Amino acid sequence: MEDKNITSNAQLLNFSTSQFLILLLFTVYCLLSTENAFAEELKLQPLIDEALKSNHDLIVSGLKVSTSKYKIPQVQSLPDPMFMFGYQNEGYDRYTYGEMQGAQWMFSASQMFPFPGKLSLKGEMALRDSESLKALYESAKLTTIARIKELYYDLFLTYRDIDIIKDKNSLFSRIEDAAIARYSSGMAPQQEVLMAQTEKYMLLEKEEMLKQKLRSIEAMLNTTVGRDVNSPLGRPVEPVYVSYNPSMDELLKMSYSNSPLIKSREKMIASAKAKVNMAEKEYYPDFTIAGSVFERRGEFKDMWSLTTTINIPIFYKTKQKMAVLEAESALSEAKHELEAVKLMLSSNIRENYSMIKAAEKLTELYRNGLIPKAYQDFELAIAGYVTGKVEAITVITRLKSLIDYELLYWGQFTEREKATARLEAITAVSNQHSVRPALQNKIEASVIQGEKEK
Repeated sequence: MEDKNITSNAQLLNFSTSQFLILLLFTVYCLLSTENAFAEELKLQPLIDEALKSNHDLIVSGLKVSTSKYKIPQVQSLPDPMFMFGYQNEGYDRYTYGEMQGAQWMFSASQMFPFPGKLSLKGEMALRDSESLKALYESAKLTTIARIKELYYDLFLTYRDIDIIKDKNSLFSRIEDAAIARYSSGMAPQQEVLMAQTEKYMLLEKEEMLKQKLRSIEAMLNTTVGRDVNSPLGRPVEPVYVSYNPSMDELLKMSYSNSPLIKSREKMIASAKAKVNMAEKEYYPDFTIAGSVFERRGEFKDMWSLTTTINIPIFYKTKQKMAVLEAESALSEAKHELEAVKLMLSSNIRENYSMIKAAEKLTELYRNGLIPKAYQDFELAIAGYVTGKVEAITVITRLKSLIDYELLYWGQFTEREKATARLEAITAVSNQHSVRPALQNKIEASVIQGEKEK
């Protein structure tokens, strides 16, 4: 009986072991698959190209331009001619055609001709409106590109922050190990062990929050590109650092000469001027020319007539004059809108330019000063803690400072890239003139240097 139980337990143990191995292999496979998914590269330019083709707001904007072009030949065409036919009879008791002088069949054709210059002005108004829409379409393209870049850089930053959190979690493990060793030897209270472990859990909490942020940015990026929100995205390639050399004055000049928003407002002003001219033309009458034929029978001869009809603007004080004032007011409004756009662009240029310069100085400070020193400070603190010369709170504070500096470095690096993208959209000029000094790798180099010095 005991042999049977032993055999049964052995079989059960073997079965459980097999299940455990299968589960372990499956878990490893899933982890490797996940790593591969994260390892897929996401490049910026293909996203931009796809967004320019598939973004629905851009498609709608382009269709508005196409629709506006159909209006130009319509407004430049004459009104449709009119044709009239009828019969005139004398008396009510019988059909008197051929018997009475006034009995006749009547045929008439007429055509209205607007006063010279009105059709061309209507065509110019439609053309300027279409050109304004086209400029807005170009502006929408630049805005979409800038938006894609901003989301791409946000996604890159989130991945980078997660990497930093994971990397620094091992340093907290060193503090925890040192605390446990000191506690085991009676050199430190249990509170220091708990303190180190709590900081590790706080990093895990932060990592989970970053992962949630990652999914949110991916959804926004998919929407902007024109994909389904759940479409998979890879990990963004590290942005290439390109120095930004234009001065503030150069940016303002480029903006005033290239900005589609300014061009759109200029076209609106041109359209408003044409509307003023058109309203003034309405003081002049239109002409309607009509030719008629009166067919009679018997001893009565056929007749014909040629007439011209004009409209008399006798209510000009409440109609034509008000229309001119309305058009002049719209023209003034368009001019002020242009000035407002110039001021807005100037403000945005100044804001983003200042952001770039500040970010460059801060990244330089973090890269060459704060991060290497903070790393050395942490190494000295952990060495002192092991020997009992430094308290645990000091080591933890140094490590948290190091993490903050690295997060701030990449945050400023990303803000610089986003500000550059916004300036490119404002000036309609891409920043492609500089070289890459591999700025991104300087942190790792500083860390390696710190390890060598240690």
